[in-house]
Amino acid sequence: MNTPAGNILLIEDDAAFRTMLVEALQGRGHTVSPVSTAEDGLRHLAQDRFDLILTDVKLPGMSGVEALPRLLKSGRGADIIVMTAYSSREMALEAVRLGAYDFFSKPFSLKELEIVVRRAMEKRRLQSEVRTLRASLRTEGPSTRIIGHSDAIRDVIAQVERVAPLDTTVLITGESGTGKELVTDTIRALSQRPSGPFIKVNCAAIPEHLFENELFGHERGAFTGANSAQPGKFELARGGTILLDEIGDMPLSIQPKLLRVVEQKQVERLGAARPVDVDVRIIAATNQDLLDRIRTKDFRADLYYRLNVATIQLPPLRERSEDIPLLVDYFCRRIRADLGIQLEGVSPAALTLLCEYHWPGNIRQLSNVLEGAAISATGTIEEGDIRRAMGTGGPSASPQPTRSLKDAVTAFERSLIIKALRGAGGRQTEAANALGLTPKNLWAKLKKHGIDPKTITQ
Repeated sequence: MNTPAGNILLIEDDAAFRTMLVEALQGRGHTVSPVSTAEDGLRHLAQDRFDLILTDVKLPGMSGVEALPRLLKSGRGADIIVMTAYSSREMALEAVRLGAYDFFSKPFSLKELEIVVRRAMEKRRLQSEVRTLRASLRTEGPSTRIIGHSDAIRDVIAQVERVAPLDTTVLITGESGTGKELVTDTIRALSQRPSGPFIKVNCAAIPEHLFENELFGHERGAFTGANSAQPGKFELARGGTILLDEIGDMPLSIQPKLLRVVEQKQVERLGAARPVDVDVRIIAATNQDLLDRIRTKDFRADLYYRLNVATIQLPPLRERSEDIPLLVDYFCRRIRADLGIQLEGVSPAALTLLCEYHWPGNIRQLSNVLEGAAISATGTIEEGDIRRAMGTGGPSASPQPTRSLKDAVTAFERSLIIKALRGAGGRQTEAANALGLTPKNLWAKLKKHGIDPKTITQ
């Protein structure tokens, strides 16, 4: 993915070094405004908006560290990267403490400069995408991200819309690859705390002897090597959301302590004299049957019932195969954008193959197969590209009966009509224009596929 070019303010008093930096940055497509003092930089910030500010620490007049609070205030969200001689490293660390995004020491290579700037610009791109996503979610609802028109997925969307604004615990269940993390992200974006911290904990990846420390933290001297106090994941998530992924793999010894957090919203660090209040929303996710885990005495029933306040069960892809054409269209567009591949789509025969496969790895597997097929395809993904990408897990393993090409094309046509209607807000004339149909032809196809336009935008 190409890193977006940005508008950069460069504050550097060494004329030769400043010229070299300008040439290097402009060579990467950035627009650069070079100045020699912090005072000149502040004047530029009053007149223009910048994505990034590169400033030396030692400057004539006001130093870079002294100017930092004013640069942050006037920069209107611009990230600041501090440049400093190695002997002034402490000043650079102080600048980071005051709010600078990053720093690097002189002398540095242009490659190092490129990496640091690229990282800062990529961060801004991601922040912009998050803002756009949140805005679209709040105006259009979770259907902008949770793709599908099957009854099963429409039920999921309705549940997400109901529970997201409520500050309650949510349990998300479903097989691996069904989109539990996507649903979690959507709930958070629609919640009352979308800008708060978002801490993700993979319960299957933490060794049992480290679990309590990871979740709840410790005080100084709590154990050998604890030279300073450290907050746990719950404290880091204060004011935001914490995702306990693979909650079914949490050790039984930790579950009573988690139960206290869920019930009382308090954590107790290792070695602490008293608990600490934590205002955090808890979302738990698992691909296991927790009731089975309770029967085998591997999961506490009381914790299960505290987590099971609102449950969202995600269906496996094999139970919503009518959504596959829409998912294929989405992933093809994402592959084009992310990989820069000139991909026209999939052939009817390839689509039939995709619709008939049972997808044990669910949506994640479908995404990976399409990406692998796109790399070997020429323009259009063909049936052979799909089979090569599937490898030994191909259609021969599918227990489902095959469906005719006609049925697959009909399903694809239906999904395109629904997508066009949603994009047009249910307005049939606008949807017909987008599809290259007359309103009369669209009306006939709506009857053919049993589509009620009034329900599309719900």
